[in-house]
Amino acid sequence: MTARVAVPSRGRLRDDVMALLDLAGYRTSAFRGTGARALLDGVEFIEMRPRDAAAWLSAGRVDAAFLSTDIVLEEGLEAYAAVPLGVSQSDLVVASRDDDGRTSVEDLAGAVVATHLPRATAAWFGARGVDVAVVAMGGALEGVCAAGMADAIVDLRQTGTSLSQNRLRALATIAPCEALFVHSEQGALSDLALRLGAAIDARRQRYVMLHIPRARLDELVGIFPGLASPTVLPLAGRDDLVAVHLVVEASTFWSRLGEVRAAGASGIVALAPEALLR
Repeated sequence: MTARVAVPSRGRLRDDVMALLDLAGYRTSAFRGTGARALLDGVEFIEMRPRDAAAWLSAGRVDAAFLSTDIVLEEGLEAYAAVPLGVSQSDLVVASRDDDGRTSVEDLAGAVVATHLPRATAAWFGARGVDVAVVAMGGALEGVCAAGMADAIVDLRQTGTSLSQNRLRALATIAPCEALFVHSEQGALSDLALRLGAAIDARRQRYVMLHIPRARLDELVGIFPGLASPTVLPLAGRDDLVAVHLVVEASTFWSRLGEVRAAGASGIVALAPEALLR
């Protein structure tokens, strides 16, 4: 049976998901100018708003959806399997005016809290024994708090710029949020999950090729151990040097590049792999 997967129809989440699907070998150009549905490599992708996707996933009419953590919390989908995608990252926070004298969420007892996530917000405050009146909104939240209509908001914070511009500050972080691949246990999704995992892992790695004196191989392995161990190849006409190929985390490559150079490495080339299966 063909798996049916909901993809975001707009916004930053859509852009990040489409980029990831491209990396995983899916021809997402099929969505551009040809409608909101495409059959790609045996998977039916359908564009829709994330809130709608969550509802259809809960109803069992789609097998998977690309959602953000806050939508999962709001729609009660925590029991579904979810693969973190490492993109569209933000924090779900409680924020109030920076001049209201409040220092903790307990100071919001009896307050009015505006949010796009009324169920998740009510549940979070309820679990902490803080009685608040939750007002559901569909538009921008910062203005109603800055104007004093709401005492606080629950919203996503990416950089904090919007909060500071409206003289708001975070009192607490409810949850770190990111894009997720949320799915049922449908067997037809196994290839999609495999390809997504390979693309996500590859983003964090670098495929490194270099030359190093044979006598200093152990020193290199201590710096860059590779996935299991480096591949060592002879160089034509050189007994003193060998070629080494290995995979290393991108952050480690950059932070320890000076040590590798000091170990006598030369001809260093680092490439971003398209896929990585361990």
